[in-house]
Amino acid sequence: MPLSDVPDSGGPLAEDEAEDLLRCICFKTGPPRTVGVELEWFVHDLHVPHLPVTPDRLRSAFGGLRALPLKSALTFEPGGQLELSSPPAASLMECVTTVSADLAAVRDALGALGLTLTGSGTDPWYPPRDRLLNEPRYDAMECYLDRTGPAGRAMMRDTASVQVCLDAGHEEPGPLGHERRWRLAHLLGPVLVAAFANSPVLHGKPSGLRSARQGIWADLDPVRGTAPDTGREPRAAWAAHVLDAPVMCVRGPDGSGPWEVPEALTLRQWLRSGGPRPATRADLDYHVTTLFPPVRPRGHLELRMIDAQPGQDGWIVPLAVTTALFDDPEAAEAAYRVVEPLGAAGSADAPPRDALWRAAARDGLAAPALHEAALACFALALEALPRRGATTAVLDAVAAFHARHVVPGRCPADDQSAPAPTTVTGAPGKDART
Repeated sequence: MPLSDVPDSGGPLAEDEAEDLLRCICFKTGPPRTVGVELEWFVHDLHVPHLPVTPDRLRSAFGGLRALPLKSALTFEPGGQLELSSPPAASLMECVTTVSADLAAVRDALGALGLTLTGSGTDPWYPPRDRLLNEPRYDAMECYLDRTGPAGRAMMRDTASVQVCLDAGHEEPGPLGHERRWRLAHLLGPVLVAAFANSPVLHGKPSGLRSARQGIWADLDPVRGTAPDTGREPRAAWAAHVLDAPVMCVRGPDGSGPWEVPEALTLRQWLRSGGPRPATRADLDYHVTTLFPPVRPRGHLELRMIDAQPGQDGWIVPLAVTTALFDDPEAAEAAYRVVEPLGAAGSADAPPRDALWRAAARDGLAAPALHEAALACFALALEALPRRGATTAVLDAVAAFHARHVVPGRCPADDQSAPAPTTVTGAPGKDART
């Protein structure tokens, strides 16, 4: 449950009240019952995908999509990426069925306009693109992230992912307890990065990484983009992380812009000082949305480390594997034993900036430790999925991915050939986006 679901008095927020909210609401504990997925896609020309689609064409297409009767939430990212966010589903198969139907409707509508969805962690063809959304949030975000280098703009405009959303887990210890699931998410994270790496190309050129998307996220603001101390109790660690993270922006009245972008002001300092204006509960909720760790607790756990996948249904495999390894008690316990030794293979840096996460982005399953872990985890998932009600089609998809990629130590990035050259037309100094 996000903080915004809690009644907000609109008055100033005290530091201890903010800490209580973060500790209690960001980890909504209980038996794991629901699953969700957020899918990001690049939108390309159906017939000539390496030619940039103009902003006006995208805006027109997106306007038509808003009229579709979808169960998933439809939104758009600053670079024109399309995102579908499923409602919480009572089972893996309910989630797959809902999102598959919504994707089919979106694809049909786009196809009628000569457009298509492309699943890739970074855009395999386009050069750096202009920001499609010119809103106070993104203006402020870009201003803030520019202070630490180009990764922020690339993250906003040029990346796409599969985000798996799972319940936080029981209050009690055990394989489905929230502390164990929090730890498992961070230990399993580099295995998921490596197995599903699908972005070897950035801005039309080889990046030197299997997952350029993960490389971009690892190079963000070293506080905003990293995990809290995973060795601490999750609630305390997350609350401290949020309070001590720099404030990205102070929103204007009624959301109007421009928004102030303060220098070196943490949320804790803002709460204590009351300036540039008193912080409210809405500001706390918004601040959490500007933090981009690989695992983000928002009542449930958002696993944010998986590249967007190729093919119409490629996203189903990471969703199914991750759900099986978290929500099946037997598989969750066995998976934890498999990945626990990987914790010693990192470095002093926090995920995803540590050595193991960077190796996952660079090498994929060519990294021996990650290959070994992926072999074991996929075997566990294949055993658990029938117990989770997976259909034959889902089992076959996971088994095919396992045979094609995991067994030989490959990832989807290894299947990609060199990108087609980006053709531009028009006057010198201008490209087809303008």
